[in-house]
Amino acid sequence: MTLLKTSDYDYPLPQELIAQTPIEPRDHSRLLVTNRAEGSLTHRRFTDLTDYLKAGDVLVFNNSRVIRARLFATRQDNGKRIEILLLRRLETNLWECLIGSKKRVENGMAASMEGNTEISAEVVELRQAGIRVVRFSDETALPEIGLMPLPPYIHAPLADPERYQTVYSAIEGSVAAPTAGLHFTPGLLDKLKGMGVLCVFVTLHVGLNTFRPVQVDEITDHPIFPEYGVIDKFAAQEINRAKKEGRRVICVGTTSVRLVESAAHASANGALREWDGWVNDFIYPGYQFKVMEGMITNFHLPKSTLLMLVSAFAGRDLIFKAYQEAIKEEYRFYSFGDAMLIL
Repeated sequence: MTLLKTSDYDYPLPQELIAQTPIEPRDHSRLLVTNRAEGSLTHRRFTDLTDYLKAGDVLVFNNSRVIRARLFATRQDNGKRIEILLLRRLETNLWECLIGSKKRVENGMAASMEGNTEISAEVVELRQAGIRVVRFSDETALPEIGLMPLPPYIHAPLADPERYQTVYSAIEGSVAAPTAGLHFTPGLLDKLKGMGVLCVFVTLHVGLNTFRPVQVDEITDHPIFPEYGVIDKFAAQEINRAKKEGRRVICVGTTSVRLVESAAHASANGALREWDGWVNDFIYPGYQFKVMEGMITNFHLPKSTLLMLVSAFAGRDLIFKAYQEAIKEEYRFYSFGDAMLIL
């Protein structure tokens, strides 16, 4: 029976296991190998990934790059400082945002940006879930004054902001990193390619879905906010060829999963094609996967859509068994934490 209660995806996590800093070097993280067929768990290092992949496997990476989406401004009505988090660009100078302010944010609220007071911001629309549509007088200068939007449980700024980017990031647009990819180094990628593993890149700009927990009792009542994705012709062809030839398609991160699965479900025959559009699929237990046969992922927040996605793929019982083992062995959790390989 499919479990659709949010409370079934909660678990206790010791605060000391929430990773506050990146693992160094990148590929020195731990790897919990989770075998769906056997129900087994094996403790390895991320560099041991080469022991579990083989020639002909296709690894699907999300090459979206995190933008400097965290901004500060001063309200013109009361002089108070506010924080603006860019979520999604709608058109030139117009963005969906979250706004942190002690005083209620109303339509028409205006502010001057810190770092460049010549730039102004005005709230022009109120949307659900606290989202505000903000018009900036000049968005071109925002990257110069913006900060890296680290998750709220990380309190210290990074000495090197690039540490919150994957080494293969290429196309700007995300407000959170596709963190499963943070473990890869250029050397490990070269080694995998030398083994005959094919690496293909797709783009899903990570938005609100990644860091907003499910706050309703019934999973199906949780809103999913659209995220923009692109699959180019090469990636679509190579994934289709692998599926036809019986080779494995392994996604790196839940964002890659959501993109290829959404594109496959949008296709009449389930085959991928060159595609771009908005992704708003919510994957939870009961979902039938069309493309993915394995995935690399981090350890996710309780009651999160990401935890529900991995449970849909591996089964809730096995995922919770893996999480209990990871807690017992003191794995690092969340964005800068350790990794799982699910096959």
